[in-house]
Amino acid sequence: MIETQLTFDDIIQMTMQVGEDWAVAHAKRLIELVKQISADIPYDSHVMELATYMHDWGAFPKYIQKDVEHAVRSRQVVESDILPRLPLTADQKETLLETIELHDYRDMRPTKSNEALLLREADMLEFLGMMGMARDFARGPKNVEACYKRILSRRNDIQGRFTIPRAREIAKVRLERMEISLGWLVEESFGAM
Repeated sequence: MIETQLTFDDIIQMTMQVGEDWAVAHAKRLIELVKQISADIPYDSHVMELATYMHDWGAFPKYIQKDVEHAVRSRQVVESDILPRLPLTADQKETLLETIELHDYRDMRPTKSNEALLLREADMLEFLGMMGMARDFARGPKNVEACYKRILSRRNDIQGRFTIPRAREIAKVRLERMEISLGWLVEESFGAM
């Protein structure tokens, strides 16, 4: 039995089904960030768009697997269930899998492709600034102090990691915004977060 080929629209719909609308919004923001930071860096926009929509699938309830890091799990799912149904060249498939697997800021392995580097740095930018803080507070728990500590930890892990000049510029602005906003949060908490 020959499985039907998947289109980009199919991937968007599948992301909506497994990750809900927040995953689609996250992918759209990442695509925009990639465009902003990629000056003079060539990349395959089709592979990049596919990767942005599928890179977090391993973190979604349908695919999550205990003791398997979400980026690795995302790669496994895409490699076994999706890749055979995508009309991509062998090089594109290899780049797609690398981009998905290496997107997480905690993964210190060097990237081979421009696509993997761009997605990793765009994803790191997503954790900074107002958007990064909003995502962490939306994630919960319903405990301001716990969210605040997670924001500080992630910020500390990410800052200084950017290698793309435009990503560094955007990170600087977002870090400044975070510093101001977190200062207001501490001030308004009166020591009782």
